Amino acid sequence: MSEDCNQTCSSCSEECADRKEPMDFTAKPHELSNIKKVIGIVSGKGGVGKSLVTSMLAITMKRKGYKTAILDADITGPSIPKAFGIKERPDASELGMFPAKSATGIQIMSINLLLKDETDPVIWRGPILSGVVKQFWSDVIWGDVDYMFIDMPPGTGDVPLTVYQSIKMDGIIVVASPQDLVSMIVAKAVKMAESMNIPILGLVENMSYFKCPECDKEYKIFGESAIEKIAEQHQLKVLAKLPIDPNIAASCDKGLIEEYRTKLFDEAAEVLENEGKVELPNAKGNIKSENGGRKMKIAVASEGKMVTEHFGHCEGFIIFDTEGQNIIKNETVANPGHRPGFLPNFLNDLGVNVIISGGMGGGAIDIFNEKGIEVIVGASGEAKTAVEQYLQGNLKSTGSVCHDHQHHDECGRH
Repeated sequence: MSEDCNQTCSSCSEECADRKEPMDFTAKPHELSNIKKVIGIVSGKGGVGKSLVTSMLAITMKRKGYKTAILDADITGPSIPKAFGIKERPDASELGMFPAKSATGIQIMSINLLLKDETDPVIWRGPILSGVVKQFWSDVIWGDVDYMFIDMPPGTGDVPLTVYQSIKMDGIIVVASPQDLVSMIVAKAVKMAESMNIPILGLVENMSYFKCPECDKEYKIFGESAIEKIAEQHQLKVLAKLPIDPNIAASCDKGLIEEYRTKLFDEAAEVLENEGKVELPNAKGNIKSENGGRKMKIAVASEGKMVTEHFGHCEGFIIFDTEGQNIIKNETVANPGHRPGFLPNFLNDLGVNVIISGGMGGGAIDIFNEKGIEVIVGASGEAKTAVEQYLQGNLKSTGSVCHDHQHHDECGRH
């Protein structure tokens, strides 16, 4: 204790044996950010699929109607932008920096978006790495976010510690793989979170098995799983067991992870909803019914009963009210006109959550994404069949963008 100590520990930055109050390292988010829940995705070691789990959780919650974001805190191994196909540098103003946005409107900030070349190595010492993460939290204007997922640095060293201390998290999810050694590694990650008083929402096991496409038999490539035993030891839930699926790797490599559909994260999403107690951000019909099914409005740009080839040239929109995987009712709304940029706002006002079409202009896609409406393009055939395929997870967007100059205005470009 120094001679001029006034016994007011809360205003003191000195460490001493007589300190009565712990130092507060918490960093505040940008004043224009409104982040409701922050979930950290952690692992005791690298290479277990932490970034994949982070991405899929953000995508799953986005599909449920929430505004989601990803803060890529794994500075030395950033892979989030590649999985989402994002290469553009984030915009900035005198107020701060804005995160990049994915095809469906997920906000993303990663060091790879700021590097001259995404393959450039980040050879920085711990304090600099920690400072960058804090800047992503404090200097980036995130706007309204219901669930932010932080792809944490692996391990239990200096950088993860600083992130834990700087950003107030509402919970963490631990990612592991099936090997025996993982039991010790997971225990370290769990104990670190417990020491920081952060709730552990559950465990996710990646590379759990491989399912043969010919015989549908499951093979344990990395041996028998120990995840259930680990969960029991720490009284935690196993939220998901992810297979070795070449389609996931292909989607990440092509930057199309948002087009990969799976129900493997449904239980994790339910835990987040129950623990987070976050209300859906709008009243567009995307709410939970009494029987647990998700209610949505899906619009199909149509010619009669068929999906139209060009979004802006359609006769009208068949709007399907759905609950879970069932169509409850539908109605047809005439196309109100071809004014540039009008149709996305028109459908948003009708409470539409998903739009399905053949082709669509890039301007319209951008507006839909800004409104949080999922865009499925490249569809064909009967409108009802397309909606049924979407609800079953079998309809994926091809990314078909209209470039025909004669109809660029009608498709949404200005």
